[in-house]
Amino acid sequence: MTLPSWQNPALGAKVRAALWLEAEVGENGIFTKAQLRQAFPENTQIDRRVRELRDHGWRIDTSRDDVSLKQEEQKYVAKGAEIWIPGQGSLPKHKSGISQAQRAKVLSGDDFLCRTCGVGVAEAYVDGPGESKQLGVARREVVQPNGEVVYQLETACSRCITSASDALDLNEILAAVGALSPMEKNVLAVWIAEDRRTRGSLEILWGRYRTLPAEARQAIVDAVADSDQ
Repeated sequence: MTLPSWQNPALGAKVRAALWLEAEVGENGIFTKAQLRQAFPENTQIDRRVRELRDHGWRIDTSRDDVSLKQEEQKYVAKGAEIWIPGQGSLPKHKSGISQAQRAKVLSGDDFLCRTCGVGVAEAYVDGPGESKQLGVARREVVQPNGEVVYQLETACSRCITSASDALDLNEILAAVGALSPMEKNVLAVWIAEDRRTRGSLEILWGRYRTLPAEARQAIVDAVADSDQ
């Protein structure tokens, strides 16, 4: 079956992006944002249109998913729904659009921080000071204790928004909470209340110990052994 031309403006940017991947990149092919923008110079949101293809089952990896890719590269791994065919472009209900009111509520509830890496909208990544930080809202698949699958919204940065789509088993996490000792639950409760994890003096000391040369580490080992006697 002959594919429609990706250069046909009547098809819409997302459909054209899908056809461009099929015709110009091919499955397991690598492309860059620069190449994508060169192909669609009239569409300033073409990056977003490509990301939206994932909602239709298309697999497009970034350097976060595939460490062999450079930061500016993406890999078209597998085709999803053939959205250029009438009826194939509709989304499941849980993947429909997020309203501005929903988006604002989620961002505010998450204190405008990415729930995966903790970066804020005005903060720099440690390993990428020149990279722009954009916060968005992602849908997270959550398996409830009764086995029901629901989709909940969370804040994610431009780096983490892909991994935010990974399924989360709430029952597994609740079981881990139930296995904590009373003291551990108290510590966790403090972290939850403050929405941050403070490092204790013992953890700080362990971190410093790990940076020491071998002879200096042995002095610490001896000091700990002496204190047990």
